[in-house]
Amino acid sequence: MARSESEADLPVVAGGRPLRDSFLVYGAPAIEEPEIQEVLATLRSGWIGTGPRVGRFQEAFRSYIGAPRAVAVSSCTAALHLSLLVSGVRPGDEVLVPTLTFAATANAVVHAGARPVLVDVDRRTQCMDPSAAASAVTPRTRAMVPVHFAGRPCDMDALLGLARRHGLVVIEDAAHAIEAMHDGRRVGTLGDAACFSFYVTKNVVTGEGGMVTTSHPDWADRIQVLALHGLSADAWMRYSDAGFRHYQVQQAGFKYNMTDLQAALGIHQLARVESNLRRREAIWARYDEGLAGLPAWTPAPPPEGGRHARHLYNLHLDLERLRATRDQVLDALIQERIGTGVHYVALHLHPYYAETFGYGRGQFPEAEWVSERTLTLPLSARLSDRDVEDVLGATRRVLAHFRR
Repeated sequence: MARSESEADLPVVAGGRPLRDSFLVYGAPAIEEPEIQEVLATLRSGWIGTGPRVGRFQEAFRSYIGAPRAVAVSSCTAALHLSLLVSGVRPGDEVLVPTLTFAATANAVVHAGARPVLVDVDRRTQCMDPSAAASAVTPRTRAMVPVHFAGRPCDMDALLGLARRHGLVVIEDAAHAIEAMHDGRRVGTLGDAACFSFYVTKNVVTGEGGMVTTSHPDWADRIQVLALHGLSADAWMRYSDAGFRHYQVQQAGFKYNMTDLQAALGIHQLARVESNLRRREAIWARYDEGLAGLPAWTPAPPPEGGRHARHLYNLHLDLERLRATRDQVLDALIQERIGTGVHYVALHLHPYYAETFGYGRGQFPEAEWVSERTLTLPLSARLSDRDVEDVLGATRRVLAHFRR
């Protein structure tokens, strides 16, 4: 027997049926045939470690960003860690980090032996608040790591001005922001160094992987050495057709090198970066249109003169107009077979940072406001028009059910 229209509109949480037959995986990347063929060619070549494809990808990325130097590494976390080390951050130093970010931003500071000093954010942009950063500077502050959150460039004019006044190093966390621009300049060319991610959910995907761009050639040289055990810079050539070459251990380095298997994906992902951005921009516009009038705030528009990389589409739920928490809304969407995410619960609310550094609830009210309300919808060039309409339909259905 056919269901009535009202029954058809019921979410699963109220006894209805799932909107989709199959689960829409959050963050599934758009992998196409050129990447697959490049991976096969890499396997057949016998050179699957760090080799010529890493060099190709590294140079293509450097050219795209417009940075003097780029060094490929195993993750954005590795990129952050090495950038902090070569910048001169030492034990006892303090590094400003927004509290609304992924753990890696602050963890890299800890791995460098320094103290992450958490800073509140602007609730609409979710980027580091320059005035809060200024208030957090002490004589021990050595650097800051602004995060271009969700792909939106930070207020870099204000942050760079603050850095100049206090002699601070600026390392951009650009994990979300490969395509982003600030005032006509690409993210990755604004600070002393920038760190990018190619994790499976990112706008350019290598499965795992990262990149450092910098205008300091000596930093790039040191990062290249540190990323491969501290061996001399030509150590990777020992398995090439140039034949064996003796190498020297110059420093106690790390195992942070990218592989040719990863770069095989990245070469073709990067070639489509602009067309994929246009697809995500179209999805973003449809979300803005389709979610208007609901008890939630859609993301802030890009800053004037800047470009948003459109990495995360964050809704902020209007909890005062809903009879549900963010997590209850998230669970209801998952029951509709729509994958969702939370970006993020602020760092100072996690046990490690609270217990190790003495942070607690109430210290960063703007980030806490976001932490309680933020919900990330799927946003990938892989999404079909039908997928996008399913996301909108499920979100409208769930929020209508929970509306006060």
